[in-house]
Amino acid sequence: MERLEEELIRRSEPESMVSVTVGRFMSTLLSARPKKLLDSLSRRSLDDSQKGSSGSVDEALWFLHKCVRDAAEREEAMDEILVPIIEHTLRFKDAKHSNPAMILLNWLFKDELLFQAVSRNLSEIISRNEDRFLALGWCLLIRRLVEDTGDQGFWNGIREKHSMFVEIVSSCVPHLLTIVRNGSILQDGYEVPSRLSLSAADCLLSVTGALAKRGDTLVNRPKPSIITGTHQPAALMPNSSEKKKKQVSQPEDSNSETNCILWNHLEELTRLVQCLFAWNRKTRLLHAKGLNNVLKWLEELKEHHGGSQKEAGTEVSSGGALLLSSCWKHYSVLLHMEDKKFSKISKELLEQYLSGIKYYSESYPQGCADSKTGGIETQKFFLNCLCLLLGRFEGKKFESILSEYGMKLVPCLLHQLRSNNEEISEGVVAIFKAVISKLQSQSGDSFSDTMCMDVVIPSLLHLLDERDGAAKAVSVLLADYCFKNADNNCLSEVLQRLVSGTTVQRLNSMDVISEVILMSRDSFPSHMPWKEIVGCLLKCLGDEEAYIRKQTSELLKSIEPSFVLPELVELICSTNGKVQSPATKTLLGVLKHHKEDSDVICMSLTCLSNTQALDTSESNGHPTEGSTFDSDRVLKLIPEWARSVHNWSSLIGPLLDKMFLEPSNAIMVRFLSCISEHLADASDMVLLHVLSHMKEQNKMDESFISTSDTKIFIDKTKLDNSLFDHLCPLLILRLLPQRVFDDIESSTIYGKLLGGDSVNEYRDIKFEDCKCIAAFLLERAFSKFEFEEVRKLAAELCGRIHPQVLYPTVLLQLEKATELQDCLKIKACLFSICTSLVARVWESFSHSVTPKIRKVLEKILLWPSDEDEISKVHHGCIDCLALMICAELQYPESSNTPKGEKLRTAEKDASVTLS
Repeated sequence: MERLEEELIRRSEPESMVSVTVGRFMSTLLSARPKKLLDSLSRRSLDDSQKGSSGSVDEALWFLHKCVRDAAEREEAMDEILVPIIEHTLRFKDAKHSNPAMILLNWLFKDELLFQAVSRNLSEIISRNEDRFLALGWCLLIRRLVEDTGDQGFWNGIREKHSMFVEIVSSCVPHLLTIVRNGSILQDGYEVPSRLSLSAADCLLSVTGALAKRGDTLVNRPKPSIITGTHQPAALMPNSSEKKKKQVSQPEDSNSETNCILWNHLEELTRLVQCLFAWNRKTRLLHAKGLNNVLKWLEELKEHHGGSQKEAGTEVSSGGALLLSSCWKHYSVLLHMEDKKFSKISKELLEQYLSGIKYYSESYPQGCADSKTGGIETQKFFLNCLCLLLGRFEGKKFESILSEYGMKLVPCLLHQLRSNNEEISEGVVAIFKAVISKLQSQSGDSFSDTMCMDVVIPSLLHLLDERDGAAKAVSVLLADYCFKNADNNCLSEVLQRLVSGTTVQRLNSMDVISEVILMSRDSFPSHMPWKEIVGCLLKCLGDEEAYIRKQTSELLKSIEPSFVLPELVELICSTNGKVQSPATKTLLGVLKHHKEDSDVICMSLTCLSNTQALDTSESNGHPTEGSTFDSDRVLKLIPEWARSVHNWSSLIGPLLDKMFLEPSNAIMVRFLSCISEHLADASDMVLLHVLSHMKEQNKMDESFISTSDTKIFIDKTKLDNSLFDHLCPLLILRLLPQRVFDDIESSTIYGKLLGGDSVNEYRDIKFEDCKCIAAFLLERAFSKFEFEEVRKLAAELCGRIHPQVLYPTVLLQLEKATELQDCLKIKACLFSICTSLVARVWESFSHSVTPKIRKVLEKILLWPSDEDEISKVHHGCIDCLALMICAELQYPESSNTPKGEKLRTAEKDASVTLS
């Protein structure tokens, strides 16, 4: 009768009415108190046909059972039933006690038919429905069904069907992965998971972890403190068939099938770990390190054992499936993003991994033939689990773990450093780095400070006493600590070992300092004691070990020059010991390393000038007996450095500007003389820069002299500065070779003087009229208000001016000065002519105005020499005529014209030109 009634209900009521009815009964069940629901279930079985009173829980249970059975028999969807259960799970996701949804599913799972139908519908509903909230609730529900087996006497329905349920829902792994990969968002350049993608990842880990554990939960496994016999963990990466025979005995057929299911999801596992790594790489560095290792391992596993589903039954893939299952049961627990139960098992896991590391270290000592196949790979596995585990702890939890296990953890890790395996060393260094970093973040806490400074750091420093793989690995770790904590004793201890330790200690300390400098090379932070570091390195230039000397030189080249150059220059100029030679090579290396950096070159010259000034002041301006200062030791390096420069355009301006700012600096003059040929090759740039500076200079005129004469006290320093300021551009021009002035077409040197308009009549040469180098030299040479030193140097440089410009100009100046008996100008003219004759010989002598100049000189020689100035002029004329005779005697022999005839022809041409 009741069955007929239900059939009539289904046939007569519209679909919407049925949905409303189902919804009402589901609301009754899900809102019931768990105790009341359990009491109702205890009074009935799945075969009970009693309907119960209207509106009661019993009636709702009866209706639920009927609906689920009917849907199962008709293979219909159960969305009206499952959606409320999923939504209820999402609303009460934080409930600590049993909830009605789990109670109902446990009850339904006791019936095989209902279990199959409900499980299949649960697996399918996630792919049919795109509602994000429903997907989130589904992930939470599935994870709870997979992980939570509850009380031994109550969750028997879920527990008995657990293995089958996991296999059914494993079909959702690809869809879960899609949710995971599509749920990330970019934030400050890093991927961040959404709430849904995070839950999907955890759900995926739970399902695949359950496949790997084959029905056994991690907490029920034997404790690893007794790892012997068949309880030995499987090796992480077997590479031969012999190795596979050493694994745990072959599983039963059912477990083999489960392993194959997991193996067929190898690609999804790889993609999942990639997402987890992206999510963790910013905030949880150690955990991310472990994830990266898991990712590499999965890729190697696929490469060694094949990853296609077609190979799932072969011997090769079966070995890979077993290995994947053995390791993934650990990884799936450690990789969860959220796990409220993790804190309850974390200490047990830590003990397990430490015991595993210790067991395999002792069972497979270094040099053992099976160390690679049996020991090293498994040590790497447990060490990576340790990275994943410790990487999850933060703040007080991490401190609590260290306080309880620190004295066991540190020695265990230090022992692993001696394995001489690079991957193990990297893992240990990563753990120590995280430990130190997290202890430092708790700075001020007595335990953290004591643990770091009294346990961890001294233990690491002790490893520098041996030259082995452990020292090599720990050098990077100590360097990172010193770089971040330069104000404590660790860096001082390393530097002390560097300069006064044993050979091994010095070698290892050099490795640490090398890493510190490598970490600093982009910024060279100010918190580091660079002066102390450089001072110790300079001492190492005389070390008896060739490696230390060579490495020291390389490090000094790479350090910020402002920290190195002052000490290095002083060491070179003031030392005669065995350090001088390597120091000199190092300085040359620094200059070449920064060969086109004008700041570094100028800094070197400043250091040299300052060192010389200090030495001079200490000796009161007089060389003291025993003084070893020698600036030539530095300056002799300049030509070799200059040969390495390819682009002088970035150097010339700053170097000349430094010369203009320090016109009295003799070091600058000597430096520029060392690179004169290179300056000549870039003469256009040099001349323009000099010309630009000349335009800005103040002239020495009558107003300056009168002002100085009226002062009772003349500022000698200011006067000296003016002298050097006027000498400076002349000194630069003097450094340039003659060939620079040979370019008659250079407008920078000759300007309007090329046209001859400025020399056709006598007048004072004014720089403002021509604005060229030649005009500047002539103005300074003939100015009666100029410093005498400036006039002499300018007259000398006038001798370099091309004869076509110089001789006509000088002739007019000489003739007029002779009429006025202006000895100052006459001497300037004679000096420039003599210099020209010495520099160019026949080229100067053969100019058409030379005979005219000779006649003026002969006229001057007729003056009575009753004054000193006239006597000096006479001597100058005699010298000038003597040089003309010498030039005439050097007349090129290839000419067919007799010398006397050539000179007479020149005189005739001159008379025509100047008439």
